[in-house]
Amino acid sequence: MSALTIIKSIIGWVYFACWSLSFYPQVYLNFKKKNTKGLSHDFLFFNFTGFFFYSVFNSVLYWDKAVQQEYIEKYAPPIPVHPSDVAFAIHAFGMNLFIILQCIIFYKNSGNQKISRVGGGLCILLWIAATVVTILGFAKVVSWLWVIYFYSYVKLFITFVKYVPQAYVNYKNKCTGGWSIGSVLFDFAGGVLSLVEMFLDVADTSNWKVFTGDPVKIGLSLLSIAFDILFMIQHYILYRHNNNTTTNKNKDNLENVINEIKDKNNNNNKEQQNINIETPGINIDIEK
Repeated sequence: MSALTIIKSIIGWVYFACWSLSFYPQVYLNFKKKNTKGLSHDFLFFNFTGFFFYSVFNSVLYWDKAVQQEYIEKYAPPIPVHPSDVAFAIHAFGMNLFIILQCIIFYKNSGNQKISRVGGGLCILLWIAATVVTILGFAKVVSWLWVIYFYSYVKLFITFVKYVPQAYVNYKNKCTGGWSIGSVLFDFAGGVLSLVEMFLDVADTSNWKVFTGDPVKIGLSLLSIAFDILFMIQHYILYRHNNNTTTNKNKDNLENVINEIKDKNNNNNKEQQNINIETPGINIDIEK
């Protein structure tokens, strides 16, 4: 095994670690706040769809010998999918399911956030299209390499689309509260290292088709880096004065108290009344 191969392997697993760790700050933040406010549910739905198809793409291209032969005949060696790519995709899909579970558990405390009609409709269309393509694969109308590449393009498209709702939520709230900057930093590091790994593949084989043979991997890296830079600008520059953790926590606690009072009033079906809640610097009147 050459030194370059060893370096590629190390970088591949480090990028896997960075991209995988990018999920955990968000999980911790949700548990800490006991809500998912500030986290776009469209983003999660897109992630669920994208990582499912990306997991299938990586798994089939890494393990299926027939599909690998199709790839080699078209692009020449090496196979661009590494064990770290398969591990990352499957782990990311599982972690996204876990965050969706958090959304369900903390739904009542999260302002009744929902998936938008546009986001939900777009994902449904992608699932329908992928189902049709899969049927064409079983019918041998198209090759399985073509089928899994369609899956990978679904992931690439979603990677571009999924960040837009979160960027808009940050813009609308004029803060990045509820969206973990730790996740962004890990994601950025993973994107850079993934690019480095692909360039090392080229250096090792002198085959630039590594990029055309796996356009999704390079696309994921470039899009992740670009949007992560945008999120860092929002967090550290544009809305840095609005991201005070203590202030956001007090607001969340206050809103939880308000929601509890509203529920009590609705359950008891009392006459119309005004409830005045006072906190330092904040006066809120709730009218049933």
